[in-house]
Amino acid sequence: MVLIIFVVNIVYVSLNTLRVILTLKGRRYIAAFVSVFEITIYTIGLGLVLDNLDQIQNLIAYALGFGIGVVLGSKIEEKLALGYITVNVISSDPSIDFTRKLREKGYGVTSWFAYGMDGDRLAMQILTPRKFELKLYEDIKGIDPKAFIIAYEPRQIFGGFWVKSVKRERIRNAKRKEAGKETF
Repeated sequence: MVLIIFVVNIVYVSLNTLRVILTLKGRRYIAAFVSVFEITIYTIGLGLVLDNLDQIQNLIAYALGFGIGVVLGSKIEEKLALGYITVNVISSDPSIDFTRKLREKGYGVTSWFAYGMDGDRLAMQILTPRKFELKLYEDIKGIDPKAFIIAYEPRQIFGGFWVKSVKRERIRNAKRKEAGKETF
């Protein structure tokens, strides 16, 4: 019984975490679909605990399952990497051909010259699907290891040249092209 309550709550809270994240990302219908399973599992788990409230181990299993479910749900969302990330980059060397190198890798880059405390800078704003976030950081550090990077998730994206159906393909194709160069 303890193990069942533990597993049921892990599954319930993982689904709950995913549902909340899906809702925040604007994926209402998928979130609604997940909520049907979430509430069913929640009701079963809570019923098992309430029917056996005199056994403290059931309550402990429920609580531990809840905590582990939060971690597991956020790990699942991390792997799914839903949405996009906007990365602001400031390079202390405006002479680096930074934007061209990033564009060749498939990223959409807007850049401008800026002036910082110690002189001229190159400022950039880059939009990419979250699944490519870590690769983008590697690419940036490969071009300028001292680059200053700030990242955030935009809530809504409108306009621009980067049409949705093209966004992922540009980066995938650039990655394939880059991988092909490495094999020679």
